[in-house]
Amino acid sequence: MRQNSSKVVDGIDRSPQRSLFKAAGLTDGDLKRPLIGVANSWAEFIPGHMPLRDLAAYVKKGISKAGGTPLEFNTIALCDGIAMEHQGMKCVLPSRDLIADSVEMMVRGHGFDAIVMLASCDKIIPGMLIAAARLDIPAIIVTGGHMKPGVYKEQTKLHSGDGFEMVSKYYNGEITEAELSEFENVVCPGVGSCSHMATANTMSCVAEALGMSLPGCGASPASSGEKNRIAELTGEQIMSLLEKGITARKIITRENVENAIKMVLAVGGSSNATIHLPAIAQEAGVDIVLDDFDKLSKETPYICSLTPGGKHTIQELYHVGGIPVVLKQLESLLHLDALTCTGKTYRENLASIHYVDTEVVKDVRNPYRFEGGIAVLKGNLAENGAVIKQSAVAAEMMVCQGSAKVFDCEEDAMEAIHSKKIAKGDIVVIRYEGPKGGPGMREMLGATSAICGMGLDKEVALVTDGRFSGATRGPAIGHVSPEAADGGLIAIVKDGDKIIIDIPNRILRVELDQTEIAARYANFIPKQHTETGYLARYAKNVQSIHKGGLLKA
Repeated sequence: MRQNSSKVVDGIDRSPQRSLFKAAGLTDGDLKRPLIGVANSWAEFIPGHMPLRDLAAYVKKGISKAGGTPLEFNTIALCDGIAMEHQGMKCVLPSRDLIADSVEMMVRGHGFDAIVMLASCDKIIPGMLIAAARLDIPAIIVTGGHMKPGVYKEQTKLHSGDGFEMVSKYYNGEITEAELSEFENVVCPGVGSCSHMATANTMSCVAEALGMSLPGCGASPASSGEKNRIAELTGEQIMSLLEKGITARKIITRENVENAIKMVLAVGGSSNATIHLPAIAQEAGVDIVLDDFDKLSKETPYICSLTPGGKHTIQELYHVGGIPVVLKQLESLLHLDALTCTGKTYRENLASIHYVDTEVVKDVRNPYRFEGGIAVLKGNLAENGAVIKQSAVAAEMMVCQGSAKVFDCEEDAMEAIHSKKIAKGDIVVIRYEGPKGGPGMREMLGATSAICGMGLDKEVALVTDGRFSGATRGPAIGHVSPEAADGGLIAIVKDGDKIIIDIPNRILRVELDQTEIAARYANFIPKQHTETGYLARYAKNVQSIHKGGLLKA
């Protein structure tokens, strides 16, 4: 059980190392037990991460009860919402690799025998799962849980994404500054990750569906008794995995990744899952590509209509049984004999779940749609693919065409939208926002919220080589690959070009003949970023987003 830590603390030659541990308060007895890393991303100003300090105490209690020695350390955490709509958003996706690297280094450097990871929010959960796959030691993740929905006047299911749309309503003259101020005080009523099936809660639920969190963890609310119990049980369970030799790569298999993808498709989860799951899988030696999402989407029904694109909240999903109920309803589509962090298979975990048909989780034979929430579009504008959350698109925009309005950054596009320079039938194109071109692949929630807030979500589409927050709704197509910085066709699109969008037939193209394309490329020079430091290194080494956007080894 102590294979790793024994090399660090056992024997005459390790007396200096033991002396350092003892200086931190550990006893000989502590050092004779397995050393269990507790990787925490707690931060005092990010609502999704504020509960993690308390949860860590429960995890450590469980580890100690089960005979281990818990040793807690921290890693960074960036808040997408706070970083949104300015240059700080360039740092968010690249932070995923820093988180993975930092956890990997802490565990390897100190010889931990196993690890429990505590995280909330978008890039931190996948960063830690990437580290777990690299390390291939026993590992479980505890996610922090969601906040309650906000309430404002007659609106009772508010989430942080609504705050961005309210800004556009102010610019559109629909509300006053005083009303905006009143709204911002209630839209996020307390700690926890944002109260909708955006990327934070999508990845929390992914961790559970992947088999890397205990059942019930993904959709349970922050600061709840249940979340505390799950944290303590996780501390106990990590010791069981260590005893049985069940490591991360025995759980992060192709079968389990496909189970997680199907869950995302069934609940209309964030399109960012198409970045993170391939990256996690790649680190575990599993080949998952963007096309797998589209293949599985055609096989997986959309059974949960959750905000931001649907009508129910994640809190309502929790009240009807959470992710175990979703997986139970998908049971016939899952790889049921795959192993999970309970030490049992999905089949065994789901045996005690009794599904009751509700409006929140519909029967697979009577879904909202017979296809999953995400679609992958291809065509001359996206040869490697582009991604859209089709479950959040109005019926009248599933097939559309329009005239391109082209911008080289999100800020310019938002200024045009707020200035009412975007009209019905336009297709907003935002480029040089990809992993290399941004660099950092910013989320375009500001632009999509501006379109929705101006009442254009059923009249205007958006296409970008950037990505979207899980809070995005409407005809927003992201992850266009190849990106502009790599010379993708999006780089030579001009104002007035006709763009065709056909989601049912998976088409995204611009009407340009080969002669015109060749003429435009003849004088093409990609726009260069001006970043230095980490973002410059990131731009130089990041892989294409259709491969998960990991840094090259």
